[in-house]
Amino acid sequence: MSRIGRMPIAIPAGVDVKVGEGNAVTVKGPKGTLTQNLHKDMIIDIEGAVIHVKRPTEDKEHKSLHGLTRTLLFNMIEGVTHGYKKELEVGGVGYRAAKQGKQLVMNLGYSHQVFVDEVDGITIEVPAPNKIVISGPDKQKVGQFAAEVREKRPPEPYKGKGIKYANEVIRRKEGKTGVKKK
Repeated sequence: MSRIGRMPIAIPAGVDVKVGEGNAVTVKGPKGTLTQNLHKDMIIDIEGAVIHVKRPTEDKEHKSLHGLTRTLLFNMIEGVTHGYKKELEVGGVGYRAAKQGKQLVMNLGYSHQVFVDEVDGITIEVPAPNKIVISGPDKQKVGQFAAEVREKRPPEPYKGKGIKYANEVIRRKEGKTGVKKK
């Protein structure tokens, strides 16, 4: 039995979970509404304020889907109650970020400014010129959008310039030594 899959999911107050035909799950909460089609073979039981995910057989495919289905459901409930956020740091001389309307405008050492449009379901905040906070209810969308912003100028290993996650550690390399060999 999957250790993760057999754990029950508590539904907090103010959250509405509905399972439709073909395991189309809709979760409504204070932060928004999320809908996802989970695998049709998994059995999702809602008993009061608790969700149990069960698998129909002991096949290898069903075993692997058991924990995944439970985790996806848990992430949806967590997203509509608390939400998810990723923090990015912009490092480098003259590197900075600002928000203009629904666009993120960044100076990243290129000859031009880099513009990134806000996606629906995602909010961008720039509390400081070197800090970007991306938040939303969908964990996958928040992570994907943060990766796309980071991709505009990934951190380089010599000076550490670029966009990095707040908790990311950049392995630094040593530059040239300057000693000539004969």
